[in-house]
Formats: sequence, C-alpha cells, structure tokens
Amino acid sequence: MSVFRSGVLVLTSPLSALSMRLAPILASAAKIVQDTLYVHLQPGLLLTGSSQPTSTYIPATQEVCSLISKLYSDADVHGNLDVRVLLTNIKNQSGSQQTLSSVQNLSHPPEVVLTDFQTIDGGQYNPAKQQLERYATNSYSCHPHLTSVLLYPEYGIEEDIINLKETDSEGNPLQSHSDVVVGGTFDRLHNAHKILLSVCCLLSERRLLIGVADKELLDNKALKELIEPYEKRVEKLAQFLVDVKPSLGYDIVPISDPFGPSITDPELKCIVVSEETQKGGQSVNKRRLENGLSELRIHEIQLVTDPKHSENEEEKISSSSFRNRLLGTLLKTPAVSIHLSALLLQERISR
Repeated sequence: MSVFRSGVLVLTSPLSALSMRLAPILASAAKIVQDTLYVHLQPGLLLTGSSQPTSTYIPATQEVCSLISKLYSDADVHGNLDVRVLLTNIKNQSGSQQTLSSVQNLSHPPEVVLTDFQTIDGGQYNPAKQQLERYATNSYSCHPHLTSVLLYPEYGIEEDIINLKETDSEGNPLQSHSDVVVGGTFDRLHNAHKILLSVCCLLSERRLLIGVADKELLDNKALKELIEPYEKRVEKLAQFLVDVKPSLGYDIVPISDPFGPSITDPELKCIVVSEETQKGGQSVNKRRLENGLSELRIHEIQLVTDPKHSENEEEKISSSSFRNRLLGTLLKTPAVSIHLSALLLQERISR
C-alpha cells in the first residue's frame, strides 16, 4: 500500500460503536497516511447503491465530545500524524451552520480518502470506492489524483458487541453560547490542545476568543527558551481552527497577564478551562463582577494522560514534556562562517 502525505478518514460506523473501534481504525490509517489526517464523523453514510452519498448533521452532545476526546487520545500513539477532526456537520444550538453542500477548503488537500465502511466480500469493492471518491470530491478540496481505500481493521469482536449494546448515557445536548473565551500557550500544538479547541468550537455559536500567552506570561514556563515564537504558534492555531470549523469567527490575541480581554469583553458568555485552570475561571468571574460585567459560565474539560510520558515528565499531555524531549537534539544546523571554513581548509592542507 502506498503512503500518502495527507488524507481524510470518513467514519461511517454508529457513534455508539466507534469508541471501541477507534484505536484499530487509526492504526490502519497510520500505515497509509504519514502527515495530516482529517477525520469526519459521518455515521450511517452508505457507499452502496446508486444515490449520491451526502453529509448529514450530528447534534453536539456530551457523547460526541467524549468521542472526539478519545479519538485524539488514541491518535497520540501515532506521533507522526497531525489528526484534525472536522466539526462542520456537528450542529450546536446556533441557528446558523455551514452549508453541508459546499466544498470545504482544507489547508492540506487530501491525497487519499479512507473509510471504515466495509463491504460484504471484504475487498476493495469498486462501486463503493467510486462512491467514496465522489463523496470526497464533493465535500473537500481534494488532490486532483485522489485515491480511495476501504479499511478493514481487526476489531475486538467481544468488546465491540458489548459496546453496541450500551445505551447512550451521554446524549444530552451541549449548552452553546454566542461568544466563548479560552486561553493558553499553545506551544507545539498537540492533541490535548486539539481536544480543548474542539470543545470550544462546539460550544461557540458566533465567535471564539483565544488568548495566547506571550512576554511576561511565559517567564515561569519550563524551558521557556524552547517555546515557539508567538507568530508561529498563532499561525498553527489559526490553520487548525479554520480547518476544523471555518464557519466560526476567531479572535486570536496576545496576553501578557492571566486575564487578557476575558475580564473586559462584555459579549463573552462562557470560558473553557481544564481541571488545572478551574480556579483561574473563578478569578476571571470575580474580576468581571468588579468591572460591572456578568459572570461567565465555566465549562471544564478533563486532562488527557500521555501514554509516552517518562518519570520526570507530567502525566498529562503537555507542551513542557514536548520541550523536555527536545533537550540534546539539534534544533537547527549551526552556521559556519566563511572565515572559519577557510581556516579549517588551510589547516588540512598544511598537515
């Protein structure tokens, strides 16, 4: 099987079955795609028959959030993959959503489209592949020479059957808000960042305000010298956000204190925090009340465990652990001056 730089994985399994299936599906996809893998939840999408497969809306629920979180967590073992879960068809309480019939422009046009849809004969059934390619080209800005692949991962049958029998205990809809705020360093954008940002996108109806730590706010960070420049962090952040939910408005601003515009913007309705920064959300509300503004609803997400962390690293997926792993590596080729090169050459000749 050829290896492609970018691809889109269309997941057609029922949401209730996907949780147990994600790990083997991603393992199969990682053998085919080496860099950017877009993932789109399309439960029930049929690739058989004569009718054109079309995208459908999925309600934004706790179940969907948990599924997206597990998808990014499972993807973390494939360090080569930059996984991006597309949220265009996940519908929150907002009245305005992206039109599903429009083609979504992706920053890395997929060279291959993959799916967990399986045919009865267990092979690369041509009509199903043709339908898959037709669906992909009508949905995303794909590479001109798009290839299609039907994945056949080895599922744990007993676990899968158990999972299919489970009832939907997390089907409650997410309470969305017009304007949402979140803050962070977002150094070397990783899967825990992507979970946080995805939840923010699902909660936001109109605008997501992102405060990116800069200047004095970086002084106490571990190995702060290795933190990417602000411009580079913002560029990666913006590209990811526009890829996963282009219909949303984004304001990305530098912050040099823990609050930024969260305590002065009257349009904000919700702040997203992690378990570690929950007290920070309370401090924001205290300052907002002092400024004569309404309190924000605090939405807390859980931390994600890093399966590759060492004894001297944090258990959670964190940028500081990534920076720690850079110690002892060559970050860029050292520049050798022409004068020094001439001296070295002269020394060799004289020997």
